[in-house]
Amino acid sequence: MSRLGARLAAGGPESGLTLVELLVAAAMGVVLLGATGSMVISSMRSQPEVSKRAQNVSTARWVLERLTREIRSGVAVDKASASEVSFRTYVRRTSCGGDAAPESEPSIECQVTYACTTTSCSRTETEPGVFEGGTATTIFSGIDDSNVFSYSPSAAEPTYVGVTLHIPNPSGPADLTVSDGASLRNAILES
Repeated sequence: MSRLGARLAAGGPESGLTLVELLVAAAMGVVLLGATGSMVISSMRSQPEVSKRAQNVSTARWVLERLTREIRSGVAVDKASASEVSFRTYVRRTSCGGDAAPESEPSIECQVTYACTTTSCSRTETEPGVFEGGTATTIFSGIDDSNVFSYSPSAAEPTYVGVTLHIPNPSGPADLTVSDGASLRNAILES
């Protein structure tokens, strides 16, 4: 027995955590898990708004790319206002407003008109110099400002067309703005 007593005495006092220390550590763990859980729930709730905003911006960028590509191929701007632009440009079609032409066929000159309202923008394609008729196709909806186009040096004789789309922001008071522009690469300049 004396050996057992000596061994126990040589080991020193027992090490470990007290009940109070365990309760404090558990309470801190619960608070930390609660904070982490609330951040995860908050981000999951805001995800649909973030996805919708990203989709709107992506669609607006695609529309801007299409618009600026056609403007760059343009010959002349015939009508210019803040909500409408009509210009002659080259398109790959069998006829203006017709079916797409094969890659081997050259592009033809057509009159392209973009008209925007406070909710959407549409595109119409007609014969050069014809401003009425044609079938208007909605290319983008979800804007909240019809002032989409700007011109440089002036609306009377533009060589540069700026395009700005104002998209409602689902999670804030300010609109999302996506803008671009292009110069008419094929413009016929008179001196």
